[in-house]
Amino acid sequence: MKQPAAITTAIFTTCAILLTACGGGTNSSTNTGTNSTPNSATNAAATTSTSGAIPIGIALAQTSNVALLGQEGFVGAKMAEKYFNDKGGINGTPIRLVMQDTGGDEAGAINAFQTLINKDKVVGIVGPTLSQQAFSADPIADRAKVPVLGASNTAKGIPEIGDYVARVSAPVSIVAPNSVKAALKQNPNIKKVAVFYAQNDAFNKSETEIFQKTVKDQGLELVTVQKFQTTDTDFQAIATNALNLKPDLVIISGLAADGGNLVRQLRELGYKGIIVGGNGFNTPNIFSVCKALCDGVLIAQAYSPEHPGEINTIFHKTYVNQYKKEPAQFSAQSFTAVQVYVEALKALDKKTKISTMSIDKLRTELNKQLLAGKYNTPLGEISFTPVGDIVQKDFYVSQIKMDKDGNNGKFVFLK
Repeated sequence: MKQPAAITTAIFTTCAILLTACGGGTNSSTNTGTNSTPNSATNAAATTSTSGAIPIGIALAQTSNVALLGQEGFVGAKMAEKYFNDKGGINGTPIRLVMQDTGGDEAGAINAFQTLINKDKVVGIVGPTLSQQAFSADPIADRAKVPVLGASNTAKGIPEIGDYVARVSAPVSIVAPNSVKAALKQNPNIKKVAVFYAQNDAFNKSETEIFQKTVKDQGLELVTVQKFQTTDTDFQAIATNALNLKPDLVIISGLAADGGNLVRQLRELGYKGIIVGGNGFNTPNIFSVCKALCDGVLIAQAYSPEHPGEINTIFHKTYVNQYKKEPAQFSAQSFTAVQVYVEALKALDKKTKISTMSIDKLRTELNKQLLAGKYNTPLGEISFTPVGDIVQKDFYVSQIKMDKDGNNGKFVFLK
């Protein structure tokens, strides 16, 4: 049995960032806020009422600075909804995504999960955006026996929260070391390393532990560890403290808004060495934060637009046609999470018509089915360990390359 975990530190953010790409579509409904009206008036007692559409919950951040990550997840989920419904849905029955905004703190994620479970009667949930939120919200779903698939939760201990918690986002312990090794390949003379991390975020606290261990394992000197908050905007003091120690490499575990600002201020203070960014940098939305000064940042990734395979080719082409840029990792992971639900529901429906199951029975059987399956996704072929962690073969390192005007850029994948 999995054991529960709990993290209580809150993240509170102030900026609101919304993209029209995250708006609702014809088959989706969106709720934002604590007093939202439920979109699926399903009767909890009898059957799932799936003769219309099968509701899958999407609990990701649309507001706060976390939206820089969450909005990419919404894009991927919406793409998956259209793609799989166009292919016939669940053996002829469409899926319907029910969107809930988690904001950037635990309270927002808890509210989103409670609404999706108790009012919208979803069969499963994709989310939340942050590992910090998952430690608070996932136990609610686990107690209600509602499957959860984390699409961007990579901190240690996420699948162990409960029997109904799994993830399609590879753990940081596997992904993060790759970027440090890539930095050493680019500059074998690296000796001294400065580390920065957001101390109020569970994922970044978990990620920095991996980075710091990797630094020591590589025989490098860790000259300083500087802490900040995800809500910070002024990093002059900690950046100056670190640069006075003349590091050859800087490693940052933060989110896109705070991390991007830290990169910018380090460069403005004269740092010219390699910068490694953590998983929170895995979004093109960081380009607008540090602009031209983003150039050269190394980031380990669990997705590549160049990965071979029919489903990734379709996903990549559709994304580029629609948004005129390369897809982000979080979009691919959210697409994958919806895909896992769809394929598990199809397999389950072939055994026993899911329209005849009670909602409780469907959720339980769906959880068993999704953990047992193998899936060819934009991430490549994946499956799950018994505890619910993703089994994935391929990982990558990219480097940010900004255009000459400094306003746009792209992730260039290193060989």
